[in-house]
Amino acid sequence: MRALCWNGVNDLRVETVPDPEIVNPHDSILRVTMSTTCGSDLHFIDGYIPTMRAGDVIGHEFIGEVVEVGPQVKKVQKGDRVVVPSFIVCRTCWYCHHGLYSLCDNTNPNPELQEPIFSYPTAGIYGYTHAFGGYAGSHAQYIRVPHADND
Repeated sequence: MRALCWNGVNDLRVETVPDPEIVNPHDSILRVTMSTTCGSDLHFIDGYIPTMRAGDVIGHEFIGEVVEVGPQVKKVQKGDRVVVPSFIVCRTCWYCHHGLYSLCDNTNPNPELQEPIFSYPTAGIYGYTHAFGGYAGSHAQYIRVPHADND
């Protein structure tokens, strides 16, 4: 598929990348129908947030159509049109139970990368550096949505 990839400070390119796949039973795959750039994207485009890697797909504001669901996804189904928030949440941790979704404990596999930037971890974010989980972004034809029933 085609996607917009970060390849260095101020170096974005449309490239061919592998299609996303279901990784765990709670995932879904969306065909992105609309995606937009956010002002916060400038922070990694210009190198201010330093944990991007060459080839990372950017973008975290998007809508799309569900084209595949994992076997444990119950609330969305193939063909549904959905809006997906930028933060990836589990809805099971203390923070999620208290409505503090941006601090979800379970969706950022790289919280140690945030220490020098924020001094505390946040939830994972699509297409927003490895400090925020390293998830592929939405400036692509398709995207994997972890915890699909929650987002």
